[in-house]
Amino acid sequence: MISFGIIVLVFVSLLIYGIYEYQEHQKNVNKIPIRIHVNGTRGKSSVTRLIGAGLRETKINAITKVTGTFPRLILADGKETKIRRKAGANILEQLNIIKYAAQKKADALVIECMALQPIFQKITEEQMIRATIGVITNIRLDHLDVMGPTIREVGEALSETIPKNGILFTSEDKHIKFLQKKCQIKNAEFNRALSSSISDEDMQGFNYIEHRENVALAVDVCKHLGVDKETALKGMKKMIPDEGVLVKNTVIINDKRIYFYNAFAANDPESSAMIWNSISSTVKEAQLVFLLSIRHDRQSRAIQLITLASTLTCDLIVLIGETTDVIENKALSLGIPREKIVNKPWNTPEEIYNGLGEVVQENAVIVGIGNMGAMGAEVSQLFRKNQIKN
Repeated sequence: MISFGIIVLVFVSLLIYGIYEYQEHQKNVNKIPIRIHVNGTRGKSSVTRLIGAGLRETKINAITKVTGTFPRLILADGKETKIRRKAGANILEQLNIIKYAAQKKADALVIECMALQPIFQKITEEQMIRATIGVITNIRLDHLDVMGPTIREVGEALSETIPKNGILFTSEDKHIKFLQKKCQIKNAEFNRALSSSISDEDMQGFNYIEHRENVALAVDVCKHLGVDKETALKGMKKMIPDEGVLVKNTVIINDKRIYFYNAFAANDPESSAMIWNSISSTVKEAQLVFLLSIRHDRQSRAIQLITLASTLTCDLIVLIGETTDVIENKALSLGIPREKIVNKPWNTPEEIYNGLGEVVQENAVIVGIGNMGAMGAEVSQLFRKNQIKN
């Protein structure tokens, strides 16, 4: 039988070890002069990458870590390496990233927030990163099961990463006073990026469809750190985008020319509606197809998105992924005509890709929405692989 003395000894040893590890981590944090913590509902990965690329253009030793569609570590020379996980995502992963950046004598670490629960967002900022600059891209209705159920509570959760006595940059346009008040409480300087500061000419040269507000936000952060707009943009246009960015691919399937937009990563209703309206406003005399990728563990989100689809002007709604029958029934209950819904037993990305070529018309515009999971990523990769020159 284990004696009480041994139990006390083990407990004290673990406590001492924990204190030692914490102190060593704080030493690593202090070795990195610029620490940029990027949070928000949409656009975190893109903005994280943009800021890192802008800083690298001035030869600042900047290391960037994104969660994004797939977790990646971007080195000071712009090369990427995969982050391999033995289990699921865990915020303790950030500790190793900070240790690595300190070992590499990084001037700056640009790191995407990977926490969802409010308490973990607070711990990540105050105990792990202690950012010198905080970034909140926007506040929108998403992850309501964790941060919600209201937009106010989502904002409360995201604001946990505003750095105390630091600086906040945001491109949020609806909840400005809320963020300003939070900054006052934390004695943080408030800065709002305006998309109007980025011209049409500034947006030329990106090899994917980037959002103007993301660029404006990243440019403002870079300017604050002494990187002029022209230099920052030059670096940003060289970067490798996240695999979930909005991209247009043109393919030929069954002798039909099809235009595919990968918007799977924008999986909240507000962002999806913005993208849909932006694309549909440019479409003339073409079939508009709402392609919804569904995950079985994200049914509430799929219900939100099919409800959105019922309010949009689209010619066809195609359901792919998991539990599609549930969402089809929801669509019918919303008054969407059965003949407007395609729900086929496609079980592989190849079946989906070829099947789309069968059910759509010539010159169809397909907008992929919902989730990169449940084969969304694989389907988008097939469109990218088979794209032709326009």
